[in-house]
Amino acid sequence: MAKNSLKKYLPLSEATYYIMLALVNPLHGYGVMHEVEKLSDGTVKLGPGTLYGVFNTLEKEALISKVKEEDRRKYYALTDKGKEVLREQIARLKIMADRGRTAYEDLVTKRTEC
Repeated sequence: MAKNSLKKYLPLSEATYYIMLALVNPLHGYGVMHEVEKLSDGTVKLGPGTLYGVFNTLEKEALISKVKEEDRRKYYALTDKGKEVLREQIARLKIMADRGRTAYEDLVTKRTEC
């Protein structure tokens, strides 16, 4: 898929980013909530309303799909398109962090020279 066609999904919200990251491997909703909390070092805690709202949006956009149902649990995983969007978001965040670090270091250096 062309990068330009992925741009309409970016930037991802923090919650959506962590949900998609958690869904690299299939998980059910409760598992996603715990994985997001773990991946974010406890800074992102999702309630069911937020989680299933994001699930609905991601499923409509074909970024995730239901991969199986077991008992009453529905398991979701990223689609190939979802993996591409997640890779683009990760690249975007890396560029932002690198630019921010460089700009900050330049500003600190200039301030100490004055």
